[in-house]
Amino acid sequence: MSLLEVRNLVVSVDDREILKGVDLDVDSGEVHAIMGPNGSGKSTLANALAGREGYKIESGTIQLDSIDVTALEPEERSHRGLFLAFQYPVEIPGVTNIEFLKTAVESHRAAHGCNEISAVEFMRNLRGLTARLELNPDFLKRGVNESFSGGEKKRNEILQMLCLNPRLALLDETDSGLDIDALQVVARGINEFRNAANAIVLVTHYQRLLNHIAPDHVHVLVDGRVAKSGDASLALELEERGYGWLEGS
Repeated sequence: MSLLEVRNLVVSVDDREILKGVDLDVDSGEVHAIMGPNGSGKSTLANALAGREGYKIESGTIQLDSIDVTALEPEERSHRGLFLAFQYPVEIPGVTNIEFLKTAVESHRAAHGCNEISAVEFMRNLRGLTARLELNPDFLKRGVNESFSGGEKKRNEILQMLCLNPRLALLDETDSGLDIDALQVVARGINEFRNAANAIVLVTHYQRLLNHIAPDHVHVLVDGRVAKSGDASLALELEERGYGWLEGS
């Protein structure tokens, strides 16, 4: 059984149908890249899987670890192991990164019946992660995403992912707005997370991220449907030919 199983997913936003029957199977240990032209439904798919408000599931099902999560609230999906890194991370003034991360980690531990993590252990783990993501330790004392650069916001999303260690990470255009150095740091964090027990769904426009994170499968969305699926070579073909040849598929 797949870690993630999506069947005939139809999703609307503001009463406009965006996804028009998407099927997707993601197994543990796999990285799936979701590509496609602007407006094809890539970000809608990621947000709908996470249960984000404003993305209405008209029909279809989403199963995570053989459990139907289609009607669950975002926090319930998160507790079951689903993580979403936003395309446009929001600012939370007045809440420091360290407060936010500690609250999120404790919420997950409580949902799984685990004891509260000690402050010493939490900080030791967190400092190690920030160092690997090349973030200044003072970053933890700043408001969540407040006055962050684009690169800091995207690295902060990866920091959250590594702290929560989800079963399935949905990364919505994590590469957008990153320079080459920041892209390499983010890719390194994603590859560090990748293992046989979890899975990653990458939403991206470009091959450049996939030069650092080799996908097992590539799916191309066109007009709310999966127009074509393949292995990593499909992304290279898209880089060369664009999306026009798939429109109308």
